[in-house]
Amino acid sequence: MPVSLSRLLLASVIAAMLPAAVSAQETVAYGPELEGFDYPHPVRHFAFTSQGQSMQMAYMDVAPARANGRTVVLMHGKNFCAATWEGTIQALSDAGYRVIAPDQIGFCKSSKPAHYQFSFHQLAANTHALLQSLGVARATVIGHSMGGMLATRYALLYPQQTEQLVMVNPIGLEDWKTLGVPYRTVDQWYENELKTNSAGIRNYQQSTYYAGQWRPEFDRWVNMQAGMYAGQGKEIVAWNSALTYEMVYTQPVVYEFPRLTVPTLLLIGTRDNTAIGKNFAAPEARARLGNYAVLGKQAAQSIPHATLIEFDDLGHSPQIQQPERFHAALLQGLKK
Repeated sequence: MPVSLSRLLLASVIAAMLPAAVSAQETVAYGPELEGFDYPHPVRHFAFTSQGQSMQMAYMDVAPARANGRTVVLMHGKNFCAATWEGTIQALSDAGYRVIAPDQIGFCKSSKPAHYQFSFHQLAANTHALLQSLGVARATVIGHSMGGMLATRYALLYPQQTEQLVMVNPIGLEDWKTLGVPYRTVDQWYENELKTNSAGIRNYQQSTYYAGQWRPEFDRWVNMQAGMYAGQGKEIVAWNSALTYEMVYTQPVVYEFPRLTVPTLLLIGTRDNTAIGKNFAAPEARARLGNYAVLGKQAAQSIPHATLIEFDDLGHSPQIQQPERFHAALLQGLKK
């Protein structure tokens, strides 16, 4: 077969394949409250008033087949939603736990106010009000990423209502603003968030969440996040994200770890390198930030009654990267 004809046929095959490949990477546009994205369980809404505004807090409340009498509350991270706890909800429910997984105000399927004084204290109070409305007097609180900061604040505010604190690769194990990460205004964060797209999300997740690995099932969580920035409500999504970046940067909880009085379990993927705003820091400062192989051990030493479990080959999201291994460790830690 002549070379020119071979090349022509090869080009035709590639051209025929391209639409399918491109369409697989296309971002589906979701509404500003993640309308159009399905959660693994029915979504309910808790209506309440906060800071003079009417709010709707979305949540899933999953009952176990055989209840063990314990309730777990799952707190999502900055770039996550209650839905990203999908595998953990199933594992906990199967083990007998009632599982409540809310979307915090400003995130995912919950209200996104134009003006709100975001604080971990406020989000903890919102969550406590939700639990009171559901008749939950005491619960184990599990927080991932930013949710680890929120779960810490919740345990500090409501120690009598917190049976156990679990942190999964929490951010805020170091105070970035004292370690060289420069302050950025809400307006600067907003402009940066408007540039969010699926390619950038995927690259970041692969390097940070999954320690360089990638599997097709991870795309669901890329599309979930990117879809809110592809829809008509992307401005209010970006604005709320900017407001919560301000909260994360200015409200460290690491200094209060010694004040925790509840049993605490730390589950740490040591190949995590998360540090909010480190890409804006000078190279010498950036190199020192987000070292979870060190940060996890430091946190365990500063928290009374802490147990540390490390996953030396996993990244920021061990519950998604290797769910069976992670959930086995989690369930064992909850028994203790």
